[in-house]
Amino acid sequence: MKHIAYIALGSNIGKRHAHLEKAIDLLSQEAMIEVCTRSSIYETDPVGYEDQQSFLNMVISIRTSLTSEQLLEKMQQIERDCGRTREIKWGPRTIDLDILLYDQENMEMEHLIIPHPRMWERAFVLVPLKEIAPTLYVAAKGQTVEELYDTLPDKEGVKVWSTLDDASERFEN
Repeated sequence: MKHIAYIALGSNIGKRHAHLEKAIDLLSQEAMIEVCTRSSIYETDPVGYEDQQSFLNMVISIRTSLTSEQLLEKMQQIERDCGRTREIKWGPRTIDLDILLYDQENMEMEHLIIPHPRMWERAFVLVPLKEIAPTLYVAAKGQTVEELYDTLPDKEGVKVWSTLDDASERFEN
């Protein structure tokens, strides 16, 4: 598996933690994807459309033989399998999967932009990404993830919900 990608996961409907775990499990079942690292889970305030429940967010790193477009297709299928519907932009969702980085590629297509265009301004992405890859150099920005995190003007609204050590013991009603 020759490509490394970083994927953001988020959920704010129902059993949020279970949705995150199911998505990771479905990614792991794909023969051409290996889940390598996972961040803690963070509870975060909604961004954009704010009249909704708080989110659980995390970031994982994977190795894959899939192209970025194939990975996007696989992730969108997993979102559908987990009950994702797209009714309100930035609205409530069972699961949201976004490719943040794919190797050091820079691409802009109609349906996929890498690096993810808004990740630099979102604490709910940079906080978990910094946890698992603080020294990762992002060529598109000429900085490491930690340096990008340090430039975030607002880091409020992102709280640790579960670390890797206690994630399996944390349940939601």
